[in-house]
Amino acid sequence: MKRHRSSLFSVFLFLLGLFAVLSPLFSKGDSKNVRLNFLLITIDTLRPDRLSCYSTEHLKTPNIDSLADKGALFLKAFAHTPTTLPSHTNILLGTTPLYHGVHDNSNFIVREKFLTLAELLKDQGYSTAAFVGAFPLDSRFGLTQGFDVYDDKYGSISSQEFSYVERKAEAVVEKALKWLENQNSPWFLWIHCFDPHQRYDPPEPFKTQYKNNLYDGEVAYVDFALSKLFSHLEKNNLNDNSLIIFTGDHGESLGQHGESTHGYFAYNSTIWVPLIVSFPGIKQSRVNQNVSHIDIFPTVCDILGVDKPSFLHGISLLPAIKGKKLAKRAIYFESLYPYYSRDWAPLKGYIERSNKFIDSPVPEFYDLEKDFMESSNLAENKNLNKYKKTLEKMIEELSYANKNERKQKIDREARKRLQSLGYISTPQASRKKSFTAKDDLKTLLPYQDKLTKAMSSYHKGNIEEGMNLLKEIVAERKDFALAYTYLATLYGEQGRLKEAIEVLREGIENNPSSYRIFSSYGIFLTKIGQYDSAIEIFEKGLAIIDYDPELWNYIGVAYWRKGDFEKALEAYQEALSLDNNYPIIFNNLGSLYLSLFLKTKNPSDRQKSLQNYKKAIELDPDYASAYNGLGAAYRHAGNINGAIYCWEKAVELSPDFDFALYNLGIAYLAKEDKTQALSYFIKYKEKHYHALPPKEKDKLDALIQKCGKKS
Repeated sequence: MKRHRSSLFSVFLFLLGLFAVLSPLFSKGDSKNVRLNFLLITIDTLRPDRLSCYSTEHLKTPNIDSLADKGALFLKAFAHTPTTLPSHTNILLGTTPLYHGVHDNSNFIVREKFLTLAELLKDQGYSTAAFVGAFPLDSRFGLTQGFDVYDDKYGSISSQEFSYVERKAEAVVEKALKWLENQNSPWFLWIHCFDPHQRYDPPEPFKTQYKNNLYDGEVAYVDFALSKLFSHLEKNNLNDNSLIIFTGDHGESLGQHGESTHGYFAYNSTIWVPLIVSFPGIKQSRVNQNVSHIDIFPTVCDILGVDKPSFLHGISLLPAIKGKKLAKRAIYFESLYPYYSRDWAPLKGYIERSNKFIDSPVPEFYDLEKDFMESSNLAENKNLNKYKKTLEKMIEELSYANKNERKQKIDREARKRLQSLGYISTPQASRKKSFTAKDDLKTLLPYQDKLTKAMSSYHKGNIEEGMNLLKEIVAERKDFALAYTYLATLYGEQGRLKEAIEVLREGIENNPSSYRIFSSYGIFLTKIGQYDSAIEIFEKGLAIIDYDPELWNYIGVAYWRKGDFEKALEAYQEALSLDNNYPIIFNNLGSLYLSLFLKTKNPSDRQKSLQNYKKAIELDPDYASAYNGLGAAYRHAGNINGAIYCWEKAVELSPDFDFALYNLGIAYLAKEDKTQALSYFIKYKEKHYHALPPKEKDKLDALIQKCGKKS
């Protein structure tokens, strides 16, 4: 009896100790000073096997390892999608794309009706902030919901460019730390680093150290960048009252299965992701159970002591962290970027225990226990009917009740505004309903591979080689929309605008529902001065997607160049209603108001011009075009020194900037500083003389002579 009572007392002490450690994690009504903070770190395009806490084969990542050393490392965590925006939506909404409807990076946004993790925690009294590294997570796509601060100030390059605009991990971490230093608990901070995404270009010394494997260099660099964050946490004792979750949004194929990057297939090379969970009182562990991104939301709720919303698709991982078995379940995944961008066969599937079923015209089945990297397709020897039925049932159960609703952000009032402007949207063109083996992604891989090689040639300076590869694609695959837009862009870079337009005209004929082709076509028509035709094309693009601020921007540019300032202003304002921190729009508004001032001589228009140019520079301090415009506005305000400062800043940022070089020559000549004026005119002539029409050449030569030099 005495021994029994002693055992009970020991159990009581154990439970009391456990409660003392974990009580803040589970209490739902405690005061704020006992609630844990939450730090979410997501690294783009990160393979687990590049972290030395998972594998020592490739490189060392001591800082990320230090997090794993004091937390739970999940050996079999899976993304549901191999692209950035959908994966982060899965994490922050706790549901699969079947529910929230975000299936790829370019055609979807997060609808406001869905509750995000940030909104939930904000309602619980948390300060919330996000610092993201690249365009796929731009505020225009809807993940801003619930964040007090959503910092996506990474530059002003259009999404029409070949490479995503991004900022380095150190810049993201630095911005996040500045915010963190001013916070009182509780807070939720999300940090996203984009660096391992292609193109791989790590800074030194990582570029030299990993010159034979730049992807590994990017991962090593991100690990280094995170050291400052982890040091701050340690120095300020934040590890003692914070939940930290580290994961990747998806992986990178690096040539496995013939895929060089990601977003095409859904093999484990791209949907297997790292996942580390750390919080006060946790014991270090390695969890060898199947888990997924949608499990992060309910896990956060359990650890922070917040009631879980009923709509969540995932389950809490807290039992697994404590060493318990999770309930048997299947994990859904998909890769639909090729479907939505090219009308190629959709790819969907699920993982259950060691089984992985991929449903496509040429189905696949793998035993992940024996073949984790999927080298041997067992589908031919399997009766796949039961797996197909399981997938069909899963899709039905996980789908949102109003799944036929359009995936758009614009509400009823906004739609009325569009109609009043003359823009009435219609549903996107219907897609194919049935697919055969010829539509299977494995069959079409050579075209994807050829596109990758074409872009690689372009980035290496072999433009003609890249163009020839793209021409081969469009000759063989009329439905490959991206090949048309890329080829047109290469033509455009060489000044061959008519050929670019002809390619896009052919592209529209063969891809009448491709929003990207309509957008590119309209841009090129604007460049050659066919403004009415451009506006007509843009309006057709709006019939496919009416919530892209870039398209409204391009419409505004066309109206501005046409001289219809009122319509241009309406279009720019619509763009800002969709993305209010878009520097290109503010720059264009600056140009619009400057044009109005030159027409009306109204000082308020000039003042608005100055304000908008300054706003563009505030959002993107490296925006050369905005500095050039601001210089022009200052010049018309009579502030020649302010104008010169801005134009010199523009040239500092972009040494070959034609307008800024010319403007500086004119400004210094006006100040009778002929030496400085001559230096800028000479630079302008060296870079741009060949492209000038005869009258402009004569004018430049006369200015150079005026500076005291014979042309």
